[in-house]
Amino acid sequence: MVRNHIIGASLLLAATASGSSGLAEPNLTVGYLRVEVALAPTLSNLDPIPDDIGIAGARTGLKDNQTTGKFLGHEYTLNTQSVPVDGDVLGAAKEMLGASPYLVLDAPAEVLLQIADLPDAEGALLFNTSAGDIALRDDACRVNLLHSLPSDAMRTDALAQVYVQKRWTDLVMITGTAPHDKAYADAMRRSLTKFGLKLSDEKEWDEAADMRRTASQEIPLFTQSFGDYDAMIVADELQDFGRYVLYNTWAARPVTGSEGLSAVTWSPVIEQWGAAQLQSRFADQNNREMRSQDYAAWAALRTLGEAVTRTNSAEAEALRGYIFSDAFELAGFKGRPLTYRDWNGQLRQPIAVVHPRALVAQAPLDGFLHQTNELDSLGLDRPESKCEAFR
Repeated sequence: MVRNHIIGASLLLAATASGSSGLAEPNLTVGYLRVEVALAPTLSNLDPIPDDIGIAGARTGLKDNQTTGKFLGHEYTLNTQSVPVDGDVLGAAKEMLGASPYLVLDAPAEVLLQIADLPDAEGALLFNTSAGDIALRDDACRVNLLHSLPSDAMRTDALAQVYVQKRWTDLVMITGTAPHDKAYADAMRRSLTKFGLKLSDEKEWDEAADMRRTASQEIPLFTQSFGDYDAMIVADELQDFGRYVLYNTWAARPVTGSEGLSAVTWSPVIEQWGAAQLQSRFADQNNREMRSQDYAAWAALRTLGEAVTRTNSAEAEALRGYIFSDAFELAGFKGRPLTYRDWNGQLRQPIAVVHPRALVAQAPLDGFLHQTNELDSLGLDRPESKCEAFR
């Protein structure tokens, strides 16, 4: 099974003379480089990952840019390229950076850092749309790397706020063995500590049985030792075993985390704040529902499009200055304007807490205040971040 990790959307911003006025009109050619990364097999294949995950969001962002651009004389185009698992990823990134200082990246954290550290990437604007690793926003941050995807910490902070609001203080957790599962579990432990909560018990998922046939027998036995509790947390970012935990636990309690009540970047159940319009545009263009990674890619394209629209500039320095200024706001269909944190490059955004059929809440929840911006109650706040590159 292969998941496509998109490593780059490259934007060639070429200035062309506009007749006797002498003004330059920025024209954006967007390149999207795909890198295929093998995924571990999962127990179920009911929810296959779309072949165009991420790239579909970029296409919708491109069309939104084109809608605005046609009134201003700005042109936007999109090119795609694919790199196999064992391909020359850095070579492809160098080629794209040679054409443009703008890349939208969909890659594992280690590859993101390799690209960001390329001499060719100095002065570039890179956007991470797929890696939630906290370290990328912390001590491993890079001054040229922005994050339109929320960090794992932002998502787990959102759920921790729900636990506090609902007074679910007795919490247990099941953690998968995959690296992404463990990273999510680490983020959750951090969030629980941040909001004055803690786990009363924790188990690692190590069952080898076929849950498709034996979940009703295996899951109750596996969870019996937890006894009574307020809510269960499942750390299963691969979406392997978590689906079989719901409604099969020994105690009838809410299941949260990677399954059940989940904190996500985007979901089809978000319909408020004009989101239904974005959902419809995306579905019409791509014949499927928008996912979180699609939204992150859309936001990256729209960030650049908004910056070009407001500055009428093709210069990386000018766009970066505007993106990190107080004037920048991205209308993200989440009820609040989205902005970037100038201490680690993270896009501030509300986090939806959903189940598969409806939106339950949107974090930050009422009552969780912040001295400057309530959105900074989610994820690494300025005093918490060890990011030195932006200082």
